[in-house]
Amino acid sequence: MDRENPIIVGSDHAAFGLKKKIITFVSSLGIEVKDAGTFSEESVNYVDYGKKVSQAVSDNEYSRGILLCGTGLGMSMVANRFPRVRAALCSDIFSVRMSRQHNDSNILVLGGRVVGDALAFELVKTWLETPFEGGRHLDRILSIER
Repeated sequence: MDRENPIIVGSDHAAFGLKKKIITFVSSLGIEVKDAGTFSEESVNYVDYGKKVSQAVSDNEYSRGILLCGTGLGMSMVANRFPRVRAALCSDIFSVRMSRQHNDSNILVLGGRVVGDALAFELVKTWLETPFEGGRHLDRILSIER
């Protein structure tokens, strides 16, 4: 787990409560967290927050980010439109682990209405702790940008 590099986290209104809990959880691991919003349960356009986090990761302001919306689907669609972003929508431990080991995912996307708090914490912890394997997987990732 890289405690040196802060991460950026954003959500829409549907996942606002889970976002707050994840920020507290990640902070408790000794990792600095930037909250990119939203800051209430008032209805917002998820796209605005997806773009904010994805642009920051794409521009290398942050090496990793976490996005949340009701299902995670919208945020993952937004995030993966940005260069150098490899956003992974995950709701199980195996997928989270593979997203890091084989795909070097740099944005984790979660559905606030899909995963409960305890599972979300395990997904985030696994994602933060799992290293990228490189090797043949690096060649595959580089081919995405070609």
